Amino acid sequence: MPSTRSLSHSQAVVMMVVAALLWSIAGVVTRQLESAVRFEVTFWRSAFNALSLLLILPLWRASNRSAHRVMSQPAPVARRSALAGWLHRHWGLLPEAPAFWVSGLCWSVMFTAFMVGLTFTSVANVLIIMAIGPLLTALLSRVVSGQTLAWRVWITIVVAGLGMAYMYGGQMLALMASDEAQAHNLIVGSLIALGVPVAAAINWTVVQRSQNQGERIDLVPSVLLGAVISSLATLPLAFPFAATGSDIAWLALLGLCQLAIPCMLAVTAARVLKAPEVSLLALLEVVFGILWPWLWANEAPGSEVLTGGSVVLSALVINELLGWRSRAEIPRIQVLEAEAARPTNPPPSSEKPA
Repeated sequence: MPSTRSLSHSQAVVMMVVAALLWSIAGVVTRQLESAVRFEVTFWRSAFNALSLLLILPLWRASNRSAHRVMSQPAPVARRSALAGWLHRHWGLLPEAPAFWVSGLCWSVMFTAFMVGLTFTSVANVLIIMAIGPLLTALLSRVVSGQTLAWRVWITIVVAGLGMAYMYGGQMLALMASDEAQAHNLIVGSLIALGVPVAAAINWTVVQRSQNQGERIDLVPSVLLGAVISSLATLPLAFPFAATGSDIAWLALLGLCQLAIPCMLAVTAARVLKAPEVSLLALLEVVFGILWPWLWANEAPGSEVLTGGSVVLSALVINELLGWRSRAEIPRIQVLEAEAARPTNPPPSSEKPA
């Protein structure tokens, strides 16, 4: 993986597009499973993600140290024990910042809620719910820090809300008249999937606030922590295992190629791209994530999903474009690792989440 010092803007855009494409395969891959269900699916995906990061992170951190982007061993960690220093050097674990542990817990909720939600409702429903994460982040920042929201954000929230209401209202009316069991699954799956943007909003708000207070947080290891928590939490619920060899191969693919690798790509790209660029390119996950099951799993979204989802995505894209200049210098979560390596003063408190 090239150093950000030699990474061009075009290369960073390609990296982010590839990351979005890899993220988008979760739905169509899940539809290929033969026997694995719900919590077993989540367990294997999170376990393979953790295993992948355990192998990749030492190489990643060694590369960053050579490029002077990650401090090899902060003094507080070194004083605790040789083991803690070793774990931090190779995997970035056991940091001093409490926000690291909150972030890991949030990642575990995101990993679990996403996969369990997919087992109840359609890929399109889950992905469109995930897309409202930036809006929930803005609302949470308003509540927690009193941050003033621009008029465009309020308009986006209203328009996206109307799009969601149309999308789910139309589906519920149709299902209540034909299949109450599917209507129940739609409600349950949507509520579970809502845990993804809620956890993402908490994650960003807590980490950004900690960064503004001068705490140093490397968020790639927090993804590893989240994967470990998710796999441990779902292990008891995964019994008795029913996955076939083919299922495990598909879930191993998700752990490595749908989580670990795109995470690294997004972190690298976000050091070069501006925040609105990252936000817009990340929305490609929703578009491709709906397209793949449509093409290869016969999961065609209904007219309500296409219409309501288009309204939601259009509102999000317009909001990002309108806010381009005002938020161009605001870092996203993935950039914080680069900030952690700078032995300078903490970021100014005027920085706000994207």
